[in-house]
Amino acid sequence: MRKPLMLVAALATVATLGAGCSSDKPSDQAAPPATQPTSAAPTTADPTSAAPSSPAAPSSSPSAAPTTPGASPQPADDGKLKRGEKGAQIVALQTRLNQLGYWVGNANGTFGDQTQQGVYALQKAAGIGRDGVVGPQTQAALDKGVRPTPRSTSGYVIEIDLKKQIIMLVQDGKVSLIFNTATGSGKHYERDGHTYLATTPPGHFTVSRQIDGWRDAPLGLLWRPKYFNGGIAIHGSTSVPPYPASHGCARVSITAMNYLWTSGKIPLKTKVWVY
Repeated sequence: MRKPLMLVAALATVATLGAGCSSDKPSDQAAPPATQPTSAAPTTADPTSAAPSSPAAPSSSPSAAPTTPGASPQPADDGKLKRGEKGAQIVALQTRLNQLGYWVGNANGTFGDQTQQGVYALQKAAGIGRDGVVGPQTQAALDKGVRPTPRSTSGYVIEIDLKKQIIMLVQDGKVSLIFNTATGSGKHYERDGHTYLATTPPGHFTVSRQIDGWRDAPLGLLWRPKYFNGGIAIHGSTSVPPYPASHGCARVSITAMNYLWTSGKIPLKTKVWVY
């Protein structure tokens, strides 16, 4: 009779995340960030604070991207546009991504981290390989003007699509902005002698609190988190790969999180749908 009891006891130690999430180790980062917070060291913040205090230097904040089709960039000689490249082709790529709603900030002509994040989001919405490189399939998605379809039909809603791994800002059923995200990895991890499952629970929630700065959470650092389900938040991270990788939160790039804060796109009481 001891074996069943031992099995029950072992299973009882497995739980879903409820206290927070964290960033990957530096070795797990997909790419270095294009924009860093102005303060490299974590700052102490009141977890119940509802108003921003001393925000980091914001990235450029263009208005919500129009959906009018524009000229698509033409691939380089090797047929691909990728990280590290510069020039007019990259300006065209960035302009087209912004037009479709895949926010990449200013079209500065440099294919950096935020442009790669926008390409990831487009590739996810199109259901093609998520390599962050603009090859023939990604170019076709740009030319076609691929955009994801939201589920909400009225009001302002932040939608987190777990299958596609994207975040959408939706107003009355119309997507205005799309961001690459990395949610719960679905893997088990250990903490304080217990085993937890890194998941992002689906459901309808509301942004209930926020911290304007670093949050030194039990599982790591969160940049400017917007909490919507207990310890689960949308937050900035230096590692936002094109696949599920967090302990439960929805990560976006540091640059994107700065924009979401300074533009007021995710105020308190905003609806958040996770599915």
